Amino acid sequence: MNRFALIQRDDRPAQASAPASQAGRYLDTLQILDRMHRLMLDLVKDEFERLGRVDLTPVQGLLLYNLGGAEVSAGELRSRGMYQGSNVSYNLKKLVQMGYVHHQRCEQDRRSVRVRLSGTGTEVRDIVAALFARHADGLEASGVLDDPPLDQVNRQWRRIERFWTEQIRYIY
Repeated sequence: MNRFALIQRDDRPAQASAPASQAGRYLDTLQILDRMHRLMLDLVKDEFERLGRVDLTPVQGLLLYNLGGAEVSAGELRSRGMYQGSNVSYNLKKLVQMGYVHHQRCEQDRRSVRVRLSGTGTEVRDIVAALFARHADGLEASGVLDDPPLDQVNRQWRRIERFWTEQIRYIY
């Protein structure tokens, strides 16, 4: 049997006669993670539409959010977020053109460009931060974050993140 066949397509409990294997639960987790990322982008998109910010994509909004108050290179921004190299470069170029990000060549290495938020970029970062804060308050009030406690969930995600990082380094 193909191990990918173990993946659940929704939140239905697994059949009682066949407990899911660790591999099956892991694959289910990957699907949930993928759906959650897409939903997060949809939430940001809906917020932008509600506020009339139709010039930005959700990915660009998250890029502004992750840039925050720092001045960094595109490579540093890529390592912070969930972006691929060409994705960061393309979106940064668009954000500079639209006036959300300032950029400047690095004095020490003229090939490197440093970026930081403009005033309008800071406004967008604050919009996304407020959206996430509202969601955190709602989740806290609902008790969703209590079982298991979110710090335990985050510890597990960090362990998976370290494992994935080691796998990437091992390949090269």
